[in-house]
Amino acid sequence: MERWYSFSSYCKKTYGHRLYRVPLDSGFTCPNRDGTKGTRGCIFCSGRGSGEFAITYTGQRLHEEDLAYNRTHGCEGQYIGYFQAFTSTYGPVEKLRKLYASVLENPLFAGIDIATRPDCVGPDVIVLLRQLKEKYPEKVFFVELGFQTCHEKTAEFIRRGYDNETFVQAVQNLRRSGMDVIVHVILGLPYENKEMMLETIRFVNQQDIQGIKITSLYYLRGTDLGRMKEAGMDLPVLSEAEYVHCCAVCLGTLRQDIVVHRLTGDAVKGDLIAPLWAEKKGQVLNAIRHEMKVLDLYQGKLAG
Repeated sequence: MERWYSFSSYCKKTYGHRLYRVPLDSGFTCPNRDGTKGTRGCIFCSGRGSGEFAITYTGQRLHEEDLAYNRTHGCEGQYIGYFQAFTSTYGPVEKLRKLYASVLENPLFAGIDIATRPDCVGPDVIVLLRQLKEKYPEKVFFVELGFQTCHEKTAEFIRRGYDNETFVQAVQNLRRSGMDVIVHVILGLPYENKEMMLETIRFVNQQDIQGIKITSLYYLRGTDLGRMKEAGMDLPVLSEAEYVHCCAVCLGTLRQDIVVHRLTGDAVKGDLIAPLWAEKKGQVLNAIRHEMKVLDLYQGKLAG
């Protein structure tokens, strides 16, 4: 029995085969870094804006041998161009159009996945996405929104830079443009307990979202959060058992139709300060499956 609705299951059900994200770094920045809202980014954000493993991409034609995650030679339409680094809607619309269209026109790619912030999907971006959706109706369109938590005090501490209403409006606008919306949630944020984490899951359940990425909070070298930890600040780190349990219950609370795109993240080897168990992705996923079996949980069982 599969305990949650995984991305691989969704792909096989919807397209008949797996899809693989190819992370791209197109040189974007972020309003939390360029001085618009701040200069230091979110406190957990790395200097590459989560694009440590991304291919530098300026709109050039990508071939299968260029892709870091080459699985099967000669198979068109098995990849998703994942604009991952920093805020990938934060730029002139014509630049965005060129970048997105260059991937959508490439037969290797089934579609695009755009990582961004709710406060960076203004009317011009929405119009562009709608136009591209109409031009490439057979392609996959995902937009990922970094949300992390529904608790405004926590959001202020991590320097998220926008309120919950901005997130709600962004989801509604993206859905009207035909986008599938994926939301990022972090478990183990400072000063949040298990019930607060579940409140975030219940909050996103109420939104018209199609996917979710859940991860533990990482303390990385070179981030403000990492420096706080190395300086001896009393900040919590979930144990593997705590994360596994919280994740299992969160999945049990999650709406059954929401696709789970990720339950662990990636950090550059040597940059991770804590939790070190996060490097053992397969072990963590197996532990979550086991915990859900022990608790007799499946996705949506606890959803109200």
